[in-house]
Amino acid sequence: MKKYRTTVFLALSALFLAIAITACGGRQSGSTETKDSLIVISSGSPSTLDPTLANDTSSSMVMKQIYSTLFNLDVSTMTIVPGLAERHQFENDASGQPTRLRLFLRQGVKFHNGEELKASDVKFSLDRAKASPVIAHIVGSIASVEIVNDYEVLITLHYPFVPLLNNLAQTVISITNEKAVTEGGADYARNPVGTGPMKFVNWVTASHIDLTRWDEYYGDAPKIKDITIRYIGDPATALLEMETGGADLLLNVQPQDVARIQANQNLQLIRATGIRIHQLGFNNQKPPFDNPLVRRALFHAVDTNAIVRTVYQDVGSTGKGPLTSNIWGSAANILPQYEYNPELARQLLAEAKLPDSFTTSITTFDSPVYVDYAVLIKNMLEQVGVTVDINVGESASIGQLLNRGEHEMFIANWGTTTGDPDYGLTIFHTASFGSPGNRSFYSNAEVDRLIEAGRRETNPEQRRQIYLDIQYLIHADTPWIYLWENEILIAAGSKVRGFAPNPMEHHWLWTAHF
Repeated sequence: MKKYRTTVFLALSALFLAIAITACGGRQSGSTETKDSLIVISSGSPSTLDPTLANDTSSSMVMKQIYSTLFNLDVSTMTIVPGLAERHQFENDASGQPTRLRLFLRQGVKFHNGEELKASDVKFSLDRAKASPVIAHIVGSIASVEIVNDYEVLITLHYPFVPLLNNLAQTVISITNEKAVTEGGADYARNPVGTGPMKFVNWVTASHIDLTRWDEYYGDAPKIKDITIRYIGDPATALLEMETGGADLLLNVQPQDVARIQANQNLQLIRATGIRIHQLGFNNQKPPFDNPLVRRALFHAVDTNAIVRTVYQDVGSTGKGPLTSNIWGSAANILPQYEYNPELARQLLAEAKLPDSFTTSITTFDSPVYVDYAVLIKNMLEQVGVTVDINVGESASIGQLLNRGEHEMFIANWGTTTGDPDYGLTIFHTASFGSPGNRSFYSNAEVDRLIEAGRRETNPEQRRQIYLDIQYLIHADTPWIYLWENEILIAAGSKVRGFAPNPMEHHWLWTAHF
């Protein structure tokens, strides 16, 4: 683990790199030449490009360009639309329950290796997803996948599962080519083959990924020929690249840079409401955080409004519940809120029979925002007698540590990336301990029961009530302190057109053009 710091060396290196890119054909100031390549900067690099091996935003954002899913989520209406499955129909089993989903695939869809999409690829992909410890929970309702013919698939469920189409639209349930995966073996994760609008070309670890247009894409043709996604973790260096013309899109703008971008006539600021909750989570299995009184006490000790003002300069909003307020079934605007009250925090800690002070730790990723969170929270908790050590590390190692439960408190985020509340709340199910997302190791038998009931309930109003009940129970147990409902901030060059951010942050980069 290491402490976060920004170096002058990184900034100078980025400046020299920007000059080199411009010299090699990057955007020229005042040039009228039509540009056919898009350079994108992201703060986080993917861990893999095999959909079954990761469920993080950085990996999914790249996979979104390369792969297609059976269904898509129309983010403007949060409704499901066809993807590789041109049509579908639910069918009842012998008991009258809708436990079968018949899919009719588009014909003539080509993978990037020239193979035609067939039902065998769909079965292969879903079976791999079911066997993956990372994403199996997303397709856990699927009992079997049957090939009817080359373009027809029959999915049989263990039980009626209402959010199934939303889950099948999740980026990590992308359809892969059986031949490519089998022949690629362990190397496939760095040489992906999909049916998406962009074809994989090259990946230089911790540096960049190159993609090129797939001219046989079944959907609307990409309006850009090539995309390079570059990885720069330091916000100052990344913004410098934008300002010097070394990039066209910056996906992770920091709130403190908003005014600077808005004042630059060569840049535009693109904003969108997100679906993520940033949280301070407690390891509910480790003392003293196995006591809800302690968790509640620390909630009263953290001034979340001050954190949003300080870290985000009022970009986005203070978190109010387990789901962001723009998700169907969210209780964010009706849950009773935990007021900032250090005196009450001290009283609750005393009631929990803790000593006047105790030492604990916050573990988080090497992100400037998360480090800012940690420092502010450390100072706030020390006001109520809690001494806090801050542990910071790079994404992969910290993620593994959290999955193993080797932490006390942690800072991370979770998003309802399917658009359905089931996915946003499944992180609180006991079965989701560790890598599926439940890094607070929270377990409540009634929450488990209600989550499972919500998956089966076909009446929308009754289903909504189930999710409200779940959120009230979670809120009372306080496995998290909600810090922030995210707002997406993206900087674009002034000539960029056609790009609209995806609330799930799996952006459709291929729609951008000049």
